[in-house]
Amino acid sequence: MSKSTEPNKPDAFVNPIDKDKVTETPGLLPYAHTAGGAVIRPEDKGRIRGNAMVAMYDQTDRQLEQLRQQMETLMAQAKSLGERVSMSELIYQADIPFKPVIHHIYHLYQRKKDGKHVLSMVSPAEWGNNPPYEHLATVRLLGDHTWEILEGSV
Repeated sequence: MSKSTEPNKPDAFVNPIDKDKVTETPGLLPYAHTAGGAVIRPEDKGRIRGNAMVAMYDQTDRQLEQLRQQMETLMAQAKSLGERVSMSELIYQADIPFKPVIHHIYHLYQRKKDGKHVLSMVSPAEWGNNPPYEHLATVRLLGDHTWEILEGSV
């Protein structure tokens, strides 16, 4: 049986939906075009920018904190080096009755009678009850001929 012989069927298919409610490119619609289609929502650009700004501030704050910690470490190293230089100057101006050996521990004293500085191998505990000197610092000679302060200060 052909189409023309059936009495109840029309010759051409007619779409029952109004032409104004049908699109030829459903993939370009800003919303789902079928009942089971995915929900399409426009991006909230303000929220995206806000989240990006929060992430940016968090990251830069972390980097600034790392830089601050590095600066504190460098400042502590610079202070330590300055103290070593000051101590080295004081020791090299003091009376040293022997040749100091690298990595050995020595003691810096100040004479009570004339105020001059003296470097000694004798520790404060070895002087007994009435030492002739006032103990200022315990130091170690380093390989670069600066003095590491182990005890006391400049």
